[in-house]
Amino acid sequence: MNDYQYPPQHSGQLTAYPAPRRRRGTVAAAAVAAALLLLAAVYAVFSRPATAATVHVDGLNSAYAALVDASDGRYVQGLNADERMYPASLTKVMTAVVALERIPSLDATLQMPADASAMLAERNASVAGLYPGETASAKDMLYGLLLASGADCALAIARYVAGGEQAFAELMNQTAARIGMTGTHFTNATGLHDDDHYSTANDIATLMVYALRNETFADIIGARSHDMATASMHDGLTVTSTVFDALGDARVGAGVVTGGKTGYTEHAGLCLATVARFGLRTYVLVTAGAPGDHSTERFDVEDARYIYRQITW
Repeated sequence: MNDYQYPPQHSGQLTAYPAPRRRRGTVAAAAVAAALLLLAAVYAVFSRPATAATVHVDGLNSAYAALVDASDGRYVQGLNADERMYPASLTKVMTAVVALERIPSLDATLQMPADASAMLAERNASVAGLYPGETASAKDMLYGLLLASGADCALAIARYVAGGEQAFAELMNQTAARIGMTGTHFTNATGLHDDDHYSTANDIATLMVYALRNETFADIIGARSHDMATASMHDGLTVTSTVFDALGDARVGAGVVTGGKTGYTEHAGLCLATVARFGLRTYVLVTAGAPGDHSTERFDVEDARYIYRQITW
């Protein structure tokens, strides 16, 4: 996820021109200034920022969208970006953030609540495939949460961190307030529908930018698959990325998608949060409220490709 390629440094050796000692600082300062100017020129050429004038959202299938620059969270363009929407499984990005900030070791052992399977099946929730009472490491649970969108892993995390989902949701809301998500309220760790569980496209983009600062999070959402080797009742449990499964080809115009999170409920529609790299710039795009479901045409992916194709570098 963080494999940015920077211009190679000049490898030639500079031969010091004979000069009084008192002038060395001046020569060095001039050399540094010249190098900085060169780097600035290279950055300007290979990192042209997208703007609202160059990226348009007319004709999107999604009802909500927000495109931001991941380097600083700068808002670029959007559609109903501050209007309330249901985030579905994009919620699990916050679940992961709270887990990463509150679980002291990724080697900690978490357990799938034995009483949760029936509820998840009844509500047709996406799962990583853990059995009731099965254990796995916190790291493997996070992969199951973010790659497979596992509601089973979300409940295991909530139970471990806070003793239950309601208390965990309070931690999610505290974190949301702390990082500036002003239009969000969480009631659960899974994203299953609740009328009082809502967010905005802009808030989810803010969350993604914040989460990407965590190297573990960035590594996980950038993976195409992962073997949950510590799952105690499986002889190997492999989860795959719902984002890369939906995308197929990760190339989007002049850029490449490096990770993200999918979401869907009947109320939320198709939702998608992706991270894409264009030269030296990285963008976060959040869309929500697209028609269809996982068995129909992926209008959320179509929208992402449409917006990303407008970005050049």
